Amino acid sequence: MRPEELICPTPQGLYCPPADVYIDPMRPVPRALITHGHSDHARAGHGAVMATAETLGIMAVRYGDDFTEQRQPVAFGETVNINGVEISFHPAGHVLGSAQICLAWRGFRAVVSGDYKRLPDRTAGTFEVIRCNLFISEATFGLPVFRHPPTEHEVAKLLESVALFPERAHLVGAYPLGKAQRLMALIHDAGYDKPIYIHGAIARLTEFYRSRHIALGDIRLVALDDRKNLGGAIVICPPSAMQEAWSRKFPDPVTAFASGWMRVRARAKQKGVELPLVVSDHADWDDLGRTIRETGAEEVWVTHGAEEALVHWCETQGIRARPLRLIGYGDEEGEAA
Repeated sequence: MRPEELICPTPQGLYCPPADVYIDPMRPVPRALITHGHSDHARAGHGAVMATAETLGIMAVRYGDDFTEQRQPVAFGETVNINGVEISFHPAGHVLGSAQICLAWRGFRAVVSGDYKRLPDRTAGTFEVIRCNLFISEATFGLPVFRHPPTEHEVAKLLESVALFPERAHLVGAYPLGKAQRLMALIHDAGYDKPIYIHGAIARLTEFYRSRHIALGDIRLVALDDRKNLGGAIVICPPSAMQEAWSRKFPDPVTAFASGWMRVRARAKQKGVELPLVVSDHADWDDLGRTIRETGAEEVWVTHGAEEALVHWCETQGIRARPLRLIGYGDEEGEAA
């Protein structure tokens, strides 16, 4: 069977003809399967949405309860049969509720990775390798230069700076969904026993994480009148907030940014980031290759990222591969970086 009989790229996004469903469609469609809640994958306006309960909840927080006409939650490992296609969701480890989507039909199995990472993260779950014939992989960090350091080392750099400059506030730019909550957990898990302050734009998603019983420690909203008194504090905010007047009221702030893109020092310098923290929610070069090998896929399609480099690597391993060049997907944190 040709893979395109089960799944194929279209202007709306990836489409499964026998089940008549789209995966992470970029335009409103009658039926959508959504891998996770980031806005380049999860959009409002679809007729019906199937996703994990956490992803549906995140979409409701971001877009309102009327983001779709009909929603269907699916648990990890549960199989739903649509017109003979067996559809199942499996942990992707990217953010809370993030999933890979497996489509099985007539003895052929295709897995759409969505965004994923292999590093441990108690706020996002543990990635699960799914054996398949076709693996459709992201390639956000699909270049050999991107080899992420241990996350604990990057958090230690932040805490060392806080100890070294107790009079200065540390503003940490982090994407509001996933990265911000992961940092809260990492910092407190590293032994930091003081409150972590957050920008108001992060508050609703943080409360959603807590509603799913994810412990984040002592988290407090920044009061505008109290900014001048937060010397020595860690403040997590959207990256854009560090460029706004909001950030100038803190005492001599140290600007930090947590992103895999901080491996590229020119980006940190361009944004005036004093303390770059290489903390990524995507698989790095080594983990992309490891995952492809472990799936056992005979064919790999590569999307949103350094597609050509990963395609070339696959071909050197004797694996058929092609770039999808889908328009509309990206890395929101990368755009901020």
